[in-house]
Amino acid sequence: MTKHKILIVDDEPDICEILAYNLTNEGYETTCVRSAEDALKALVAEYSLILLDVMLGGMSGYQLAETLRRKGNQIPVVFLTAKDTENDMLTGFSVGGDDYIPKPFSLKEVSARVKAILKRQKTPDGKFIFNDVMIDFELKEMTIETIKVGLTKTEFEIISLLANNQNHVFSREEIIDNVWKDTPYITERTVDVHITRLRKKLGSHASLISNRPGFGYLFNALDK
Repeated sequence: MTKHKILIVDDEPDICEILAYNLTNEGYETTCVRSAEDALKALVAEYSLILLDVMLGGMSGYQLAETLRRKGNQIPVVFLTAKDTENDMLTGFSVGGDDYIPKPFSLKEVSARVKAILKRQKTPDGKFIFNDVMIDFELKEMTIETIKVGLTKTEFEIISLLANNQNHVFSREEIIDNVWKDTPYITERTVDVHITRLRKKLGSHASLISNRPGFGYLFNALDK
């Protein structure tokens, strides 16, 4: 089996070294660079994931992620940063980050999050698979452990919206605009009710839909 390749971008040599050492022991191939500019050069090769420090000299980690997404590069990005406010987290997701780990971090946490993100896959025929959950966008259905789950049209549209945009926190207003479109008199409470029902149907995978207090909902790649 081909090893996943991880690009580590951090200007602190000690952090680069310890991350590379531990991830290599986990069975990954790792490359370390010290700047966003060097990361862009390294990305001529194919990588499975980037561990990206936010506070870099020159181009910041946020700017690098934004540049990659603007170019159509959808490689998963996990931000590593000492900035851990909700606004910082929201910025990370808004520029295309897939996850956000504040420093100081535990190596076990980094390993767990890397594994969780690398488990995600979207098949060539448009199906989304995460662990035992499969969303078939063409047939408009969801299965858990091969068992079809009965979703309403609205529930399917909500989970499709979140799963297809995993680096975006959707406010309730955005969900209304995307799912209900021109339907009048839909309240934010209606969104919460549908999310609650959807989580119930997801059962042990309910945490796939995560709430960012004060911001909205996000597809959670850290579901076990």
